Amino acid sequence: MDRDYRLKEIISSLQIDTQAIRAGSDRSPAREHSEPLYATSSFVFSDAETMADAFINESGLSIYGRVDNPTVDVFCKRLAILEGGEACEAASSGMGAILATMMAHCQSGDRVVMSCGVFGATMTLFQKFFVKYGITLDLVTPTNLDAWEVALSVPAKIAYCETPSNPTMDIVDISSVSELCRRNDTLFVVDNCLMTPVLQRPLDHGADLVIHSATKYLDGQGRVLGGAVVGSQQLINPITAFIRSGGVTMSAFNAWVFLKGLETLEVRMQSHCARAIDLATWLDDHAEVVRVHYAGLPTHPQSGLISKQMRAGGGVLSFELKRPGRDSAFRFLNGTCMMSLTANLGDVKTTVCHPGTTTHGRLSQADRDLMGIGENLIRISTGLEAIEDIKADCERGFQSLGSIDSPSQIGSAMNPSCERTDKPNNI
Repeated sequence: MDRDYRLKEIISSLQIDTQAIRAGSDRSPAREHSEPLYATSSFVFSDAETMADAFINESGLSIYGRVDNPTVDVFCKRLAILEGGEACEAASSGMGAILATMMAHCQSGDRVVMSCGVFGATMTLFQKFFVKYGITLDLVTPTNLDAWEVALSVPAKIAYCETPSNPTMDIVDISSVSELCRRNDTLFVVDNCLMTPVLQRPLDHGADLVIHSATKYLDGQGRVLGGAVVGSQQLINPITAFIRSGGVTMSAFNAWVFLKGLETLEVRMQSHCARAIDLATWLDDHAEVVRVHYAGLPTHPQSGLISKQMRAGGGVLSFELKRPGRDSAFRFLNGTCMMSLTANLGDVKTTVCHPGTTTHGRLSQADRDLMGIGENLIRISTGLEAIEDIKADCERGFQSLGSIDSPSQIGSAMNPSCERTDKPNNI
């Protein structure tokens, strides 16, 4: 019995940090140590019969890059093992993964129950596009189990949430909602982007499918786009069929980058969490802050649930400035200079943004109010810089709040000791 086969036999029993490095690899005849990048759009055959068998009977041989790729396959196998699922399908982005899941499992006339605490683009996809094709949507407060129960007492095809929510860190009780979904024959889909399988495994708590924006922590360095769905083979099969036909495919290069990112995922998440709890505690005592939203704080109203389904609080937090309004938020942002003004998260570089005008900026005011996204809310994704430097940059932002008397000066509200070279992104 060769070494690779023996490793496959024991991989499910290994620790998650070992799995993130070793799981899913299939060596080629070249016996490479690092997973190879198969940069090819198609694959060749020795004869017409073998080619026909591959296309018609799906013999398992790779045929075309939109359909499958060995590098992407390794990424899928590895992530499935990390999440504790039978199968995984990769997509071109996190939103592509959501689209593929919905298109594979919903049709006109179906109903979706969704937490209102979701990423802005997710809300837009459900509210503006799926409804055009006859899929109805009902929103519930993520933390209100009674609301989930009432909503799921009416037939629904899918229940959808992200937990913790972005950016207010509300927690959905995965086990309880899973039980409600089983009772009512509803598929439960959980976006695990902010936690990753290192900190939370929704399938272990009864979820049916897990969504990832691999762009975030799975890469970890803000390099490439990608998404994934993990679950049972039965539920993944129709998603695979849609992705192959619809072309929402992950590229081989991006999959290779994600494989490199997964190798350091566990140690990165530990460091992100350590910096985030330090920063959240510091912000919680700051005179310019009225409230901090972070799942790792012992004062979080759902701390009991957090300890049950999560290993730690993650690397993302948000806080509300004591001074109201967008002007104050922009003064704070413009006063910083080390943190990157960008809407991405999960990077080794600390990022900061104003959710009300970026990630959730295209939603209605009513939707933002429902989500608890006020004009004075700031979101930070803690990177791996020294925590003292992250705090110092935040302090520059706080100091800038008292340095401007006129709103017309907001555009030039830079700390004189810092000058930015980056520009804000709006996605």
